[in-house]
Amino acid sequence: MRVLPLLAGAPLTPSPDEARRVLVGELSRDEYAASRPTLLDRVASAFWDWLSGLRFAGVDGAGGLLLLVVLVVVAVVVAVLLVRHGVPRLTRRSERGAGLFEGGDDRDADDLRRAAAAAARAGDHTTAVAEQFRALARALDDRGLVAVTPGTTAHEVARVAGVALAGEREALHAAARSFDEVRYLDRPGTDEAWRRLVALDERLAAARVPA
Repeated sequence: MRVLPLLAGAPLTPSPDEARRVLVGELSRDEYAASRPTLLDRVASAFWDWLSGLRFAGVDGAGGLLLLVVLVVVAVVVAVLLVRHGVPRLTRRSERGAGLFEGGDDRDADDLRRAAAAAARAGDHTTAVAEQFRALARALDDRGLVAVTPGTTAHEVARVAGVALAGEREALHAAARSFDEVRYLDRPGTDEAWRRLVALDERLAAARVPA
């Protein structure tokens, strides 16, 4: 047999090129390829490394990651509340207690109507709208349909009067919104809005209230 002569002739230390070829061939086998991280694995690992390295006001590592999670949860909760309930409107402030009349304002309905008309003639429709709604509310109070106090709001007047004067319920609430817009939202009044209030005031004065 010629085994020994063959072994004796084989080099015990492979050349660099031969070693590289053997290593590449070994690493290309299926079991090695399956264990290599995929692109998704590398991206996920880089993302978590980035999160772990975040610093928030001197807090880093796991503490920074926990703070980030809390902030994300809070942001999601706020977004859900805004979607479900909408952006808070300043008109709600007037509904909760901004009074229709300033303290000490004891003008009667006719005085308020004259003040509204004078403001409209002067081109101050913001004041005209506010004073005309006050005239309307005072007239309803005089008839006993509402009880106007210093803390009564425009929407309370519309809600209570709308019970007795159901046919004008929508117009009353629209009038209350017009008052709030010029009084609390700094929106300019218009001649059209003032004239709608005048017409509503006249209709209410002529309306018969069910017993």
